[in-house]
Amino acid sequence: MRILYHHPLNPLSRIARVMLAEKGLPFEPVIEKPWDRREDFLLLNPAGEPPVLVEEDGTVVAGGLPLLEYLEEAYPDLPLMPREIVARAEVRRIVAWFVQKFDREVTENLVGEKLIKRLSGQGHPFAPAIRAGLANIQYHMEYIAFLSERRSWLAGPHFTVADIAAAAALSCVDYVDNVPWDKVPEAKDWYARIKSRPSFRSLLADNIPGCPPPRHYADLDF
Repeated sequence: MRILYHHPLNPLSRIARVMLAEKGLPFEPVIEKPWDRREDFLLLNPAGEPPVLVEEDGTVVAGGLPLLEYLEEAYPDLPLMPREIVARAEVRRIVAWFVQKFDREVTENLVGEKLIKRLSGQGHPFAPAIRAGLANIQYHMEYIAFLSERRSWLAGPHFTVADIAAAAALSCVDYVDNVPWDKVPEAKDWYARIKSRPSFRSLLADNIPGCPPPRHYADLDF
């Protein structure tokens, strides 16, 4: 069986998990703590970052964005990208927004400071970073609401990896209970649709020992 090395609080790992589930590709999930710098994992990905997929034939696909492209190209029967070139560019733009901009402005400031530092023994949370993350997330939530009000899904009429990327990013922040759902109901309604998809269930079942999620985390009627 193919193996996915991932970390539960890594957004790109979460995108890969949902894509594999959406495409009906069974895999064995193996949690990788990047701060451990395991030698065997570094042989798979010298960058030392999950996710990394090892196919049944031994093929190794390392790195979040290359893995997303690989899954779409290697298993196109259940597409998560549109065929039209302009529509594909829009999906990629939104994916980049959440795996780069949102990650830098929100995830690193909230999940990184409140949980990753604790898990990796990197010291105490930096309060100014947390305040910045709490301020920044409102803007991103409003952007999700802006898109979801004008389109059936974030990138257009169909569910795509753009929705997966945004939901994966939000789910990491929701794990630390820092998503202002009630302030942006349009974004909450969109996320509720994602949350109800079978492919998202494994993410909602995540429970890091000693760091449980809030009660509403796995609640479909949150």
